[in-house]
Amino acid sequence: MNMFIASMMFIALFAVSLAHFLWSMGRTWPIRSEKLLAQTVVGFKDIERMPPRLASFAIALATFAAGIYALALADHDSGGIWLNLGGFALAAVFLARGIVGFTDWWTKLTPEPNFRLNDRRVYSPLCIALGLGFLALVVFRLT
Repeated sequence: MNMFIASMMFIALFAVSLAHFLWSMGRTWPIRSEKLLAQTVVGFKDIERMPPRLASFAIALATFAAGIYALALADHDSGGIWLNLGGFALAAVFLARGIVGFTDWWTKLTPEPNFRLNDRRVYSPLCIALGLGFLALVVFRLT
């Protein structure tokens, strides 16, 4: 069960990583223009351009590393307490991002309609699922 959860998490995180990597190279996939891409994936009021490419590259690396971390958590014999603590930290980060996506504060900060739709349907639920996945992997390691 651990490896199934970790594998599903890795696939999702790898997909996110790949998209951010493409954006860091200046691609606008899967959207036709940079402005529409920024409105869809960033969502801040009156956004016209994507954030700096280095930011997208950093997110690509971080999400890829989180995917590898999920796979490492699936192994009961590795890492010890530090791996568990890192898993709890990642769970907290993803759960916080997922929950914040449903707050009025976040809605006011990111009012672009394309982002709002995707955030409620995809981004926030995915973050909550990933957070719960990291939490489950750590709990399974402890039992």
